[in-house]
Amino acid sequence: MKIFGKSLSEYVRFEKELLILILLVGVARLGLSLLDVPNSTTKYLSLTVVLLLGLVYYSVRVYTSGFGSYKQLLAVLELASIVGGTIIIAGIVISILTGKDNIFSAPEYSPNHADGKTWFHAGAHVVASLVVPLVLWLVGSLIMFVTKKITGTRAPRDGAAAA
Repeated sequence: MKIFGKSLSEYVRFEKELLILILLVGVARLGLSLLDVPNSTTKYLSLTVVLLLGLVYYSVRVYTSGFGSYKQLLAVLELASIVGGTIIIAGIVISILTGKDNIFSAPEYSPNHADGKTWFHAGAHVVASLVVPLVLWLVGSLIMFVTKKITGTRAPRDGAAAA
């Protein structure tokens, strides 16, 4: 299966460092919360910060490395969001099944301090994992546009001979 001309494995190889960092931060955040480390401490492990750093880095790197352009950036951001969203959804489902809040279901991080142990909340994160990357992509596209104007040329693709 191709996504904008590239296979899923090509995307994973290209952004493996970001995906690993998302997994490490997300699992550490959930694990610490399940070990009853206070949310006031656990909150400093932020998937949002990791995703925003990845947004800036990959908005430049997708173009300058020759990996692709705007379409490929969207897929890069979508994959990262799905990985992070899966961890968040797992945390919410764990809280639903155990009846015990964790960092991903805690009312203090929900709008209006709502109960985060609901299937609606989990479903909202499924939707968010698919929609949020579109907003990030708009920002990333602007960064890529500026990158194109500044660099002017693209690096040759891996294995391509320089002219």
